[in-house]
Amino acid sequence: MADSPARIEIRNVNRDYQIKRNASGEEQIFSALQNVSLTVNKGEFLTIVGPSGCGKSTLLDLIAGLALPTSGELFIDGKKITKPALDRGIVMQGYALFPWRTVRHNVEFGLEVKGVPKKDRQEISDRFLKLVNLSGFADRYPYELSGGMKQRVAIARALAYDPEVLLMDEPFAAVDAQTRETLQDELLRIWEETRKTIIFVTHSIDEAVALADRVAVMSANPGSVKEVVKVGLPRPRRVGDVLSTTDFRLVRYRIWELLQSQEEQLPPVEETPRAAQDIHLEEQISASAVL
Repeated sequence: MADSPARIEIRNVNRDYQIKRNASGEEQIFSALQNVSLTVNKGEFLTIVGPSGCGKSTLLDLIAGLALPTSGELFIDGKKITKPALDRGIVMQGYALFPWRTVRHNVEFGLEVKGVPKKDRQEISDRFLKLVNLSGFADRYPYELSGGMKQRVAIARALAYDPEVLLMDEPFAAVDAQTRETLQDELLRIWEETRKTIIFVTHSIDEAVALADRVAVMSANPGSVKEVVKVGLPRPRRVGDVLSTTDFRLVRYRIWELLQSQEEQLPPVEETPRAAQDIHLEEQISASAVL
């Protein structure tokens, strides 16, 4: 396992895009993020919420090193982030599993890139498949799994090569409500065991509060951090146990107020496609291993 989880610092970050705004094709500047500053502590579970188009995924891309800020800086344990690296694991909404690889070989992919011997890879994949309750599915292929099981494989793959930070972009949005709560509880259990630094993007206020130590609330047009709300619910916790508590409802209402107080404005342009969608997962991990 990694020596310790990582501390992340985001300092005065701006991210602009050149876009075509009219029929004549004139290029203009769209500001996705403006003056974003945020510190994520070692071993912290931080969630990020905000309206569509506020730059949540863009911020995650910058932390992952998949894109660079127009200005400002991002650091992981004092080292400036300039590219992808294996100290950061990524779990996306679409699973991004390799369909031609078995569950085990999907989990082992990052280990292969790192040059871990085959025997050790199998021992590590066994451990993480057990961690996500998929020990009996090592030889299955992704098409043989449910959506929730695929997401567990994605989490196991991201954890197996031992990143210090786990970046999660709406990983449970595509599954049904019951499966979503099961995966939330699994993630909480895994976090309790590994104490990775986790940054988790979601549109759900309930999910943000139930999982996190703190919730960063973003405003849109351009995206910025409006307030960081401390959750303060006791740990260990189960999602179903906290949803009906008074403390949960108070924190949830505070975040709801922050989101409702924002002016209801449509983004000036269609939301900028995520940088990660333009890069295949295999290329991301391979590049991070050789750069």
